Amino acid sequence: MANKVLMKGNEAIAEAAIKAGCMHYFGYPITPQTEIAAYMAKRMPKIGGTFLQAESEVAAINMVYGVSSAGYRVMTSSSSPGISLKSEGISYLAGADLPAVIINVQRGGPGLGGIQPSQADYNQATKGGGHGDFHMIVLAPGSVQEMASLTIKGFELADKYRMTSMILADGTMGQMMEPVELDLEVSPAPEKPWATNGTKMQRKHNVVNSLSLVPEELEKLNFARYERYKQVEENEVMYEEYLTEDADIVVTAYGIASRVAKNAVDEARANGIKAGLIRPITVWPFPKAPYKAIANKAKHVICVELSMGQMIDDVRLALECKVPVTLCNRAGGMIPSVDQVRTEIEKYAKEIN
Repeated sequence: MANKVLMKGNEAIAEAAIKAGCMHYFGYPITPQTEIAAYMAKRMPKIGGTFLQAESEVAAINMVYGVSSAGYRVMTSSSSPGISLKSEGISYLAGADLPAVIINVQRGGPGLGGIQPSQADYNQATKGGGHGDFHMIVLAPGSVQEMASLTIKGFELADKYRMTSMILADGTMGQMMEPVELDLEVSPAPEKPWATNGTKMQRKHNVVNSLSLVPEELEKLNFARYERYKQVEENEVMYEEYLTEDADIVVTAYGIASRVAKNAVDEARANGIKAGLIRPITVWPFPKAPYKAIANKAKHVICVELSMGQMIDDVRLALECKVPVTLCNRAGGMIPSVDQVRTEIEKYAKEIN
């Protein structure tokens, strides 16, 4: 049996990043993700890595740009308002086709908001993350184990597609403690012939840049980039289905909300209601297939979110508006209860019978 250790979600992310070969971390403290920076501050010097608390989030993301340009695996982390400050640099990373991993342990907003958990950065993450035409690969863990495994996956996908990967967690996932298996398989970083790591007089100079002043050339770059995004959509979608085969009521949620929703589904089943769950793990690319599969048999879909409703738009699009979709939510740092979700399931079960 594999050995497990009890860890906070934030610490699991940090240790998994190190196991993935990340030797460079740049960040700035902000609740509820500060444990990532604190963990890296202790561990990096011991393994010959680089930890630097930057003077700001803006500085941190540009340090990530520099290290990634040199061909190394690199990570930064923050929480909602800090990610907004990084958004210009995230766009520069996308414009230069640079791989990196960014952690967002979301807190309530808008503005400085509060330090309690939220999922209100979904649109920011999945619809780009900054200015211009681009996407990030966005992974949404539903357990502390997935905080670790998806961090490793994020590095691998970032290198594979020369894209930025984001781990989109929330304050609860960052602070909760669970047993974690850390002896995870890791694919080593591939060769990066584009990296600015010295020519050794054996090749032409590499240039990493997001500036393109000739519109025809910039258009060509954007079209090529979206061809790569199409490959991600075809090959890297991840999701979990639970009791959806015969479900009349399908609940959908990601992250901590999915754990609440799963318990509500179990309680509804115990009361004779045919309920099921779809949990997106990649929220970009969004897993359209399981929703299409239920579109002609489910009678109602309930979207559970820690926001005013953001993923719900992608759910409706994936269902092609063939099934009614309603929102069950809390906001501002509050989490829906199992009773709240079960009550919604029972309400719509009565309406369809």
